[in-house]
Amino acid sequence: MSLLKIIPKIIYKDVQIGVNLFAALGFETKYAEEGFYIMAREGVTIQLVASEEDFHVYDRPEMRIDTNDIEGYYAEISSKHPEILHPNLKVIKNQPWGLREFAVLDETTVCIIIQQAI
Repeated sequence: MSLLKIIPKIIYKDVQIGVNLFAALGFETKYAEEGFYIMAREGVTIQLVASEEDFHVYDRPEMRIDTNDIEGYYAEISSKHPEILHPNLKVIKNQPWGLREFAVLDETTVCIIIQQAI
């Protein structure tokens, strides 16, 4: 047996905010029904769920997407959607833990760190 990937689920009161964020990151909607979306890009899948409960207030996730071309992905995001770059990590930075990283942030504070091993 092999574990192959994690498929995170993010809860939003307004799920369209998440759809917009991941569309800006180049993800395509693979499935959609009222309040539920599955989006994917290059084998990375995410689920976005609407909830009228307070889950969206207290559970603002942070996740990481691993890439083998951080420069190319950064160029794509920074040219098409610079407004989503995280103010604390809006350029590629070499981290002491052996990763190159930049991050994006949506208006509800969902943070996605894009990383590549140094």
